[in-house]
Order: sequence, then C-alpha cells, then structure tokens
Amino acid sequence: MDDSAEYRHVKRRRYITVALSVALTTVLCVGYVVADIFDKLPGVLTLQEVERITAKTPGNAVPAATVVEGLDASKTVDEAAAKALISQFETAASDFGGEYGIAIADAAGNVVAEHDLDKSYTPASTMKTLTAYAAATTLDMGKTLDTQTYLEQREDGTARLVLKGNGDMLLGAGASDSEHINGRAGLGTLAANTAQALRQRDIASVTLVYDDSLFGRDRWPSGIAELDSDHVYYAPTASMAVDGGRNWNGANPADPDVFSAYPALSTQPAREAAQVFAQRLAEQGIAVNSSVEQGTVPEDTSPIAAVHSASLNEIMAFMLRHSDNSLAEEFGRLLALHIGANNSPAGAVQSVEQVLTQRGISTNGLTMLNCSGLSDDSKLTAHTLLDVQQRNLTAGAGAAAAEGLSVVGFVGTAANRLNDADEAGLIRVKTGSLGEVTSMTGNVSRHRGGALSFAVIVNNPDDFEAAKSAIDAFVASLPKL
Repeated sequence: MDDSAEYRHVKRRRYITVALSVALTTVLCVGYVVADIFDKLPGVLTLQEVERITAKTPGNAVPAATVVEGLDASKTVDEAAAKALISQFETAASDFGGEYGIAIADAAGNVVAEHDLDKSYTPASTMKTLTAYAAATTLDMGKTLDTQTYLEQREDGTARLVLKGNGDMLLGAGASDSEHINGRAGLGTLAANTAQALRQRDIASVTLVYDDSLFGRDRWPSGIAELDSDHVYYAPTASMAVDGGRNWNGANPADPDVFSAYPALSTQPAREAAQVFAQRLAEQGIAVNSSVEQGTVPEDTSPIAAVHSASLNEIMAFMLRHSDNSLAEEFGRLLALHIGANNSPAGAVQSVEQVLTQRGISTNGLTMLNCSGLSDDSKLTAHTLLDVQQRNLTAGAGAAAAEGLSVVGFVGTAANRLNDADEAGLIRVKTGSLGEVTSMTGNVSRHRGGALSFAVIVNNPDDFEAAKSAIDAFVASLPKL
C-alpha cells in the first residue's frame, strides 16, 4: 500500500472512531435523560407533578388607619401631651396597684416623658425584643435551617440512615407546606425523597438514628423549669421538632401559623420528630429495623435528601407573634454558635448582651436569666426596651426584629388589644405576661407624621386585668401625639 492509500485508510478509521464515539455518547446521554425523567436516576427532570406556589383567596379585609408616609425622625413629640398620658396612667395605677416603669421617646430616641425609666422590673416576654434584635443584626436572616438524611452502607450489607437536624423546630409531619411558616419543611416530603434515593441503591430496609448534637447537652435555660412544671410554655431547644413540639391530641388548628392555645409540649422533641420520620419512611415502603436511637452523621459524607425551613426572618416573625419561648431560646443559641460563644443557654444570654452592648443599647439594670423572659428573676429597664425600639425604627440591619412584631388589632398576641379602631395598623408591639407581670413595648406611626417608641412594665398589680386595660388605653392614645 502506497503512502497515499495508507493515509486515506487511517483517516477513514479515525472518522469511523469519532462517529462511533459520538453515537455512543449520544445513546448514553439520551439513556440518562430518559432514566432521569422516569426517576430511575437522580436529576432535575421528572414526570411527577411539580409543586406550584399559589396565592390564597384573600379573607375579609380589615380597614386600617391612614398609612403614614416615609418616616421623618426629626418630627418632635409634644412633651406636654406625652406627660399628660403618663399622668393618666399614674392615675389608673393608683387603682390597680403594684409598681411600674413607663416611657415615651421620639423617633430619634429622645425620652419626652417617663416614670421610673431606669428602674429594673421583671419584663416577661418583652425580653424577647432584646434577643430578636441581637439575632437579627448578627445572623443571616435569609438563611434556612435544613433537615437532612445521610446514608452509611456497611461492609456486612446493612444500611444505617441518619436523620440530622440543623435547628428547624417547625417541621411538618407530612408534606412540605409552601404556604406556611410552620411546616414549610415536611418530614413526609423528606421521607419520600429519601426513599427514592434508597431505592436507587436497591436498599429496602435501614437502621435509623437521629443526630441531635447541634446544641450540645445543656438545653434548659435558668428560671424556666420553675415556671413551666406542666411543660406548656417551653420545649427544650432541639435540632429538630414537629410543630415546636406541640401535642394537639387531634385538635390541631386549621392554620398552623395561627393559634392561641397552649397544648402540652414535648420534652424530647428531636426523638419524637425522628419517630414521625420513621413512620413516614415505612409509608414509603422502607422498613426501619429496631427502635430509633441517637447517633451522629458519618464523617466525609453528603446528604442524600434534605428539606428546607422557612427563612430565619419568617421564623422570627412566628416567634414574636406567638411569643414562642422555645424559638426565642433557639435564636439565642444560634447567635452563640455564630459568634463562637459557649454552646449553652448561658452562652446564648452572654451573646445577646454582648451584641446589645456593641450596638450601644443601654444594659444598665439588665439581669437576663434566659433569652425568652420566662423567669420571675429576669430584670430590665424601660430604658433598654426603648433603645431597642428606637433601633427598630431605623431601616437596615435588624429589620426582621421590627417586621416580626405583633400589630395591634391585626396579628399576634396583640390582635385583641385594640382600644381604638382609628389606630388600627399603626401600632407594632411585643406583649409580655407572667403571673405578676403585664408589659408592652413597641413603636408607633403618628397621625401627624413621624413615629415614636414606648415601653411600659407593670409588676405585682393588685388587679391584673385593670393594669392590662390601662396599658391598652395608654397605647391607643400614642398615635395622636
């Protein structure tokens, strides 16, 4: 064969090799796409129904007061009128008894009227505003908390599945619910996705363990156990929980984001979440061998499935509006982990105090036993509450702490605290209530423009309901200043 013929032969062979390679690659790609479409291999394609977010049909509209324009922090508050409101409250206090601190400040933080501004009182749940502000100014509030599954295939042919929580205490027991904060991530959806991944590996049975190591061993903040012997106000901070550990006994509210009752709470929320997950796995055809025990994620492994919570700013709104003690303590713990403090309830408290000091908020007279205010021995001043609310009137870092507040007459624990319909929508607050404490702090949009902040704490009243009513009357008058 001459050189020319040999060259043509080699060239033709190369063409054939390239053509065969292209054909084989095409077949493999098409095969993978088809397998992906029919969910036989992992990928983004599927013939399954895709969840579509839809808007709810709006309910009955509630008329609100005229919305104010952009905040003008330079607008002063009539000092005489503010002092008159304080005097009216003082008159009411002579009837309901006890002791109190109360104050009004303009949008710039200047105190225009007060009584015992710098005296320490037990604040109840208004303490949560400190935790919320510290967390919101430090954490990434757009972040979600993922609940994941990890697989460990052992040499003896058995499979160990690890359910790992990363802080979502508002898991749903069923499918993920895109329309709500509570239940945004569902254990039913996680089980379905996990089962699919297991079937792709020809695994039909597993040993299930749960990793609840995120918050270490110490889960009980100071002061709470003494006040919550019936376990209705606090579920121990956990890496995961279903519906905050609430046990409704079949009486679940129609809307998981809206309720006012206090059912019994789990004392082992992560374990109970894992047991629910085991049930969901069984429903997907995956057998769970033996009982569910604690364990840890194997090193150097990646999750085979995950579900994602609502964002932290949504969870904070849920916490503030329901005055959820468990979530308040968790935000303190997340803050401690973020800044490298001790992974304990004490570390959470120290972290909140550290951020408040760094941000220039007065901590004089502050005794913070825990992050939720669920303690008779926690103390703070109206001055500290005012400082936090003044920051909430400023756009920028920490917005979640302001946006999550209850709106008087509309949403949250203050939904039924509206004394004057003309003020609807203008007053954003955090309420507080313990056996001998009623309190409220917040910020107000004023009819004449601008805004103000306020704080009022009443301790040991002889007539609790009269004290609460006096607070409502005081707050209702603030937009008119």
